[in-house]
Amino acid sequence: MTPAIKAARAAGIVHSVLEYAHDPAAPSYGLEAAQALELDPCSVFKTLVVETAARTWAVALVPVASQLDLKAMAAALAVRRADMARAEDAQRLTGYVVGGISPLGQKRRLPMVVDTSVLALAQVHVSAGRRGLEIALAPHDLLALTGARTAAIARAD
Repeated sequence: MTPAIKAARAAGIVHSVLEYAHDPAAPSYGLEAAQALELDPCSVFKTLVVETAARTWAVALVPVASQLDLKAMAAALAVRRADMARAEDAQRLTGYVVGGISPLGQKRRLPMVVDTSVLALAQVHVSAGRRGLEIALAPHDLLALTGARTAAIARAD
């Protein structure tokens, strides 16, 4: 059981865990999950860690069918600039490996912004803490459990 699943259970939220056989050769972890589980890519969100110009970190969640708009993310954080964090930093800060970073149960709670498209969904899918494992939950539970806020931070791929 991953820290993400433990966090969902401890919070008493309704959720389900979905597992699939991860292919190490897959070019995109998020799209692989959507395809393997036959989910709408707009309902599967990837968890990305960004570093600000002030050398602080934050987490962004965007649909796997989209890309993170770094300028919009910086604006949502009220900072001058945001860049993708180095993989080593993302892993150290969250306690998860790249491709399996969950917004739930992270080692260190970072500011989190979720793309506003999540509000139109009945259920959102995010990594459950390892490659090949997703957790499905209501968007309002995701926001409450992570303390995240929403902003328009995704752009079309």
